[in-house]
Amino acid sequence: MKKTRKSSFSGSWYPANPSECEKEIQSFLKESRFQTIPKADYIGGIVPHAGWYFSGNLACRVISALSAPDAKQQPDVVVVFGMHMHPRATPCIMTEGAWETPFGDIEIDSELSGRLAQNFSFNIETPDHFTPDNTIELQLPFIKYFFNTSRLIPIGVPPDGKALEIARSLAEMAKQSDLTMKVVGSTDLTHYGSSYGFAPVGPGKDAVDWARDHNDRKSIDRMLDMDPEGLITEGLANQNACCSGAAAAAVAATNTLGATHAELVGYSSSYDKHPGDSFVGYTGVLFH
Repeated sequence: MKKTRKSSFSGSWYPANPSECEKEIQSFLKESRFQTIPKADYIGGIVPHAGWYFSGNLACRVISALSAPDAKQQPDVVVVFGMHMHPRATPCIMTEGAWETPFGDIEIDSELSGRLAQNFSFNIETPDHFTPDNTIELQLPFIKYFFNTSRLIPIGVPPDGKALEIARSLAEMAKQSDLTMKVVGSTDLTHYGSSYGFAPVGPGKDAVDWARDHNDRKSIDRMLDMDPEGLITEGLANQNACCSGAAAAAVAATNTLGATHAELVGYSSSYDKHPGDSFVGYTGVLFH
């Protein structure tokens, strides 16, 4: 029996009950506030990681699009890059066991993750010893729902060149092993206001417009340009991607797997749901 990492955020950041989870997923898919996603064989994407109430709709749309055009064809592996890390932090990975979701456990791809861990310095997390992390866990019910038989590789990466080396190496390993892979990078955008100690244009509606049209747009443009190095630089310089290393790793991995184009799925912020002087920006992007 494989040991299972228990969920840390179910019942609070997203429903713990599978029927409630499915109900929310179906409601996310029916929303019409975001643009229609062009049909394509998407390899990876970037998702937000706030509680489902705030950003689940964008994350769901990105991950569901990864299952098209043939939802019956399950990828062998889904990789999720995430975690809030400073540039000198040691990357994290799980190499054995499974991770609990309301729809059942997701098995860790021990063979591929084990090979990766031999080539890079990681803190190895286990089902019994781990740092509770919303950036990755919030995506797992979506992944289990749309990719029921796929295995998982969860990786925490810092915002530096090491993240890109890991991502490219993993993608090359998958290609050499003839494994199909989908890639997810998890990041929120500008954390604005007194709650986050960042308010360069003061409070009010002007701040919301500045964060959306100026600060967050610079980070989103790097995603759409598929520029992983530029994305890390943006996040560190302008505080417009809290996990720029994870987003950049997703860009680097999908590019290695053959992606050459990006599609903007949508943009929103916590201000849309809860107006106030402190808020967080979110985006969804797909690569093919």
